[in-house]
Amino acid sequence: MPKMKSHTGTGKRVKVTGTGKIVAQQAGLRHKLEKKSSTHTRRLTGTVELAKADVKRIKKLLGR
Repeated sequence: MPKMKSHTGTGKRVKVTGTGKIVAQQAGLRHKLEKKSSTHTRRLTGTVELAKADVKRIKKLLGR
């Protein structure tokens, strides 16, 4: 059986913390920013912990 390869694209987008949580940048800050309020764009900055529903899928892609 060949070795499992981790998904390199996912590896560039998410980060695993020391405690094993997966954090990523929030979506919605790439374009059409003039329509969004300053409050909204400010709230979208920084990294957040991934939703529990996505964690299993992302961990599988990372080979963890």
